[in-house]
Formats: sequence, structure tokens, C-alpha cells
Amino acid sequence: MLIDLDPQANLSSYLGFEGDGDPTISHMMLSIAKGMKVSKEDFESCVRVSEANRISYIPSDINLANAESYLMNALSRETVMKRILTNENLTDYDYVLIDCLPSLGILLVNALTASDNVIIPVQTQKFAYEGLGSLINICEQVKETINKSLEVSGIIATMAENTKMSRNTLAMLDTNYKDLLYKTAIHKSVEAANSSERNRSLCLNKSKLGEEYKALAEEIMTRC
Repeated sequence: MLIDLDPQANLSSYLGFEGDGDPTISHMMLSIAKGMKVSKEDFESCVRVSEANRISYIPSDINLANAESYLMNALSRETVMKRILTNENLTDYDYVLIDCLPSLGILLVNALTASDNVIIPVQTQKFAYEGLGSLINICEQVKETINKSLEVSGIIATMAENTKMSRNTLAMLDTNYKDLLYKTAIHKSVEAANSSERNRSLCLNKSKLGEEYKALAEEIMTRC
């Protein structure tokens, strides 16, 4: 199960969601923020299945951008996502992955509060690397105060390429986060853009980038 927790909804679009007014993750979060409960039927009404990629997902939409405001007055606002992802609602799924937006706001805290493990993708660029420490600090704060079982499983180097900046960033990741850094780096490739255009997973076709993702998945499975 994939959950799109990014208002830009790129994951939803990639998986074929067209934003046709059907319920999304933002509908469930708003319901809980208003003091209502989300039943198993409500949860299942938000679940879609990507035919091309053969995977279940809950889409996002632009209404999620208003989460900061409508969660502001919610009781225990950090636990809204956790209250959605109850054991009853997840009985049909072995793994749940939450795709978060790249900002340190209430949506990220909700995802961390509802999770057991965190996987952090970091582009091999200076500014992305510089923001890594702040994100790990947020994870540590959530673990200390809200979710004792939360663990940072690993860091993924992404958009790697044969440039000085990319090589230097990889070296800094290896030096400062060696125990967390996955051995498999994901390289920058036109294959990724082509895959997005076709809405089809790289892993379903033979490609160098697809093999990198498969190797990374095997690494992740050994840690989570």
C-alpha cells in the first residue's frame, strides 16, 4: 500500500489517479480533524489500485495543502494519520509506504507518528545534504516525545551523477552517515522521466535504473 501525503500528488498522478472528485487522504484527515471517526468502509473507499503497477494506493489532492490550517485546532493533531492507519484498516496489506512532501511541517510529523521506520532519500546536491541533519533531528524528536518505536532505517543517495558536486556529496554521506547510508545509489537517468510519462514502474522492464531500484528494495527489506 502506498499513501500519497504530498499536496502536489505526483505519486497519485504517476499511479493513474485523475483527481475526479473521489475521496482521498485529505478527506479522511479532514474528517478526523473535525472530530469524526474513519470507518473501515471510509478507508476502503479511498483505496485505488494501479492497473499498470499492480499496487494499492491512497491518492492525494490539492486540498491537502490546507492541512496546516484545518489540523491546527484538531485534538492531538500529530496523531491524525495514526488514527487513520489502524490495524483494522491495514489487515489486507503487508507493507505501507507513506510518500511525504519535502518540508518539515505537520504532515511530516503525522507520517512519522504513524510509522515504524523512516527511509530518507537525499539528492546528491549541496542543499539537499545540508537539510538532512534537520530532518534527522525531527525524527529524533518524534521518537522521544510521540512515537517510541520510530527508527531511521536508512538514507538513499538519489540523482547521483558523474559530477564533482555529486561525488563530493556522496563522500560526505559516506563519511557522516555511513551506518545509515544504503550501498545502492540511484543514478540520474532519462529512464525515470520516461517511466513517469508511461505511468509504468521501471522494475517491470529491463533497465539499469530498474535494477538499481530492485537492489535497493532488497537492502531495505533487510533493515525494516
